[in-house]
Amino acid sequence: MRLVYSNENSTLVSHAKNILENEGIELLIKNEHGSADMHSAFIYQEIWAMRDGDFDKAKNALSKLESSSSNEDWICTKCNETNDSSFETCWKCANEST
Repeated sequence: MRLVYSNENSTLVSHAKNILENEGIELLIKNEHGSADMHSAFIYQEIWAMRDGDFDKAKNALSKLESSSSNEDWICTKCNETNDSSFETCWKCANEST
């Protein structure tokens, strides 16, 4: 069993899980139901490939997911507001990123 993906964002973990399941990779999700006593931002969910032989296939399938996300903030061309890289539209004026 090998760790193939980890993130604190449950939506991204769910998306990665769907990608891997569509590839026929048997998975185990750890920390899916974090403790109610802890803030969810401190809990990283993990996706583990059950078979070591699926590790390379899983990393390859997820490479598109990881490369499609930019780590750079962007500035709205309409209102000049700085937006987090995770936003596709400006939080202030709803203009789409370019």
